[in-house]
Amino acid sequence: MHHKIEVVIMAGGKGKRLMPLTRNTPKPLLKIGNKPIIEHITNYLASYGISKIHITTNYLSDQIITYFKNHNEHQIEFNYIKESKSLGTIGALKLESFKKDYVLVMNADLLTNINFERVFNVFKAQESDALIATVPYDVDMPHDVVEIENGLVTELKINHASCYNLNAGIYMFKKACLEYIPKNSFFDATDFINCLLEKGKKITNYSISEYWLDIGKPEDFKKAQEDIKTLKF
Repeated sequence: MHHKIEVVIMAGGKGKRLMPLTRNTPKPLLKIGNKPIIEHITNYLASYGISKIHITTNYLSDQIITYFKNHNEHQIEFNYIKESKSLGTIGALKLESFKKDYVLVMNADLLTNINFERVFNVFKAQESDALIATVPYDVDMPHDVVEIENGLVTELKINHASCYNLNAGIYMFKKACLEYIPKNSFFDATDFINCLLEKGKKITNYSISEYWLDIGKPEDFKKAQEDIKTLKF
């Protein structure tokens, strides 16, 4: 797998929901256990033979660069893609020309032991243009759901429960797809996926059965501190 893919970690966000923790520290450098979030990711990627990682940076970027100068136990080659302005969750990919055929993109605030080999195999087996990893999210409605159209009741759903597939912030793309990202523009991953769908591209889903946590809110950060004690990478 590692011979065929480029890896990009998106680390440019401000982490506003985790203020004041992120006032003077970029979110990817917040420690979970004894290591920053992003270092858990880079070490895990290194276990798959990944030796070069691109990191997109914007907010407090110098701190991330300095950190990895002093902490790089796996001798990873880091390449920093610096945004001069915020380019959304995927726009920064246009600032780099990738050499390999496939690009794995993931957010820098994820704690996960997703099986990247399996992700790549699903992507290849389906002959996909892109892949989105998702996590199942069950919603139990406390009461019956009344469906209404034009003011009239059309259906009553009793003990209704729904399962949604939530975007997990992990993607794989054929390099050729990156041509659809506009230059120097704010462009989110969701914009990109919608663009690829409009172009008729084949997008596969990988449903995560492994551990996954998006560290977006203070309660997620607290949960991560507990989970890391027993999490196996």
